[in-house]
Amino acid sequence: MKTLKTTLPFKIRFSEIDIMRVVWHGAYAKYFEDAREQFGKEFGLSYDLIEKSGYYAPLVDLSFQYKKPLRYDMSPEITIIYRPTDAAKIVFDYEIHDAATGELMATGHSVQVFMDFNYELIWSNPAFYDHWKEHWLKE
Repeated sequence: MKTLKTTLPFKIRFSEIDIMRVVWHGAYAKYFEDAREQFGKEFGLSYDLIEKSGYYAPLVDLSFQYKKPLRYDMSPEITIIYRPTDAAKIVFDYEIHDAATGELMATGHSVQVFMDFNYELIWSNPAFYDHWKEHWLKE
């Protein structure tokens, strides 16, 4: 099975650092969201497609593991890796590296499930998602 991943450089804004001049923990959720949006653009799994197909894809699990602090003057990049599963969910892993040194700064994981517009959990893969997986994951 193919590995689907993409890397996105990003800027650390002054508003994202705390009194210690390191990135505030809450900013990591934004970085992961930016990576999910980039993945969607690159691999055709956008939030627009999900919604136009009749579903929402809320996060049900989001975790970060901090390895080293991100600082205001760094040039980080985030890599998002799609983790295939047979279950009706979208699973990603993340790595944030300092682009200048290659050092691993943080890792993470997220899980999204499918809900219909009545906010009911969908237990089997929606047809559009099966089609997407057939297109992108074939060898």
